[in-house]
Amino acid sequence: MNLWKDDNELFKIAKQELFVALVGDVMDKMGLLHQFLPQQIKPLVPEMIVIGRAMPVLEADVFAEKLEGTANPIMAKPFGIMFEALDSLKHNDVYICSGSSYNYALWGGLMSARAMKLNASGAVVNGFSRDTNEIIRLDFPTFSAGTFAQDQGPRGKVIDYGLPIEFGGIPVEPGDVVYGDRDGVVIVPKNAVEEAFTLALEKARGEKTVQKALENGMSTVEAFETFGIM
Repeated sequence: MNLWKDDNELFKIAKQELFVALVGDVMDKMGLLHQFLPQQIKPLVPEMIVIGRAMPVLEADVFAEKLEGTANPIMAKPFGIMFEALDSLKHNDVYICSGSSYNYALWGGLMSARAMKLNASGAVVNGFSRDTNEIIRLDFPTFSAGTFAQDQGPRGKVIDYGLPIEFGGIPVEPGDVVYGDRDGVVIVPKNAVEEAFTLALEKARGEKTVQKALENGMSTVEAFETFGIM
């Protein structure tokens, strides 16, 4: 029997009862051993949590803001199709972007304002974010490799979105669940969401019993032998 009826309920339960490390642990047991994004991808402030469905975005380095007469019409558009990608966000979507160098910021304050209006859940970028004070004021969950003010305008363009990408070698497909807290970001493949979060909730609720036993003086060896989890 499902422990939730839809994404809204699942994501609410996850924020209340789970944490990223726990979901990563159960995916290890499921044989999904390589699901964490690179270690440097962290929230702008430790309290930020992101959970939602992946809306992958592909970015590429360029060397001019606007070029005419090229074989690719995207090169004539400042930022490529970034605005179209941003406007495509839906409720519970996570803007997750990869493909470029670390020479400029991939996310900022105005993008956060638009994403919030569309009820998106957050942004996770394989690079830097900027406009940090504004993003924090908006309290929009943003995960990046850090902050850097340099603009992507003449340096990068979004060349596609809503397609499978890789982020630090980890495949990300549209509809995968992106789950991040201060300890990192994990990608839960869409066909593994029900099993992973069901097992995680069972483990979380069981660990409360273990924690109480440890606080009452039970040894770790005895706790593991008794409950089978640690």
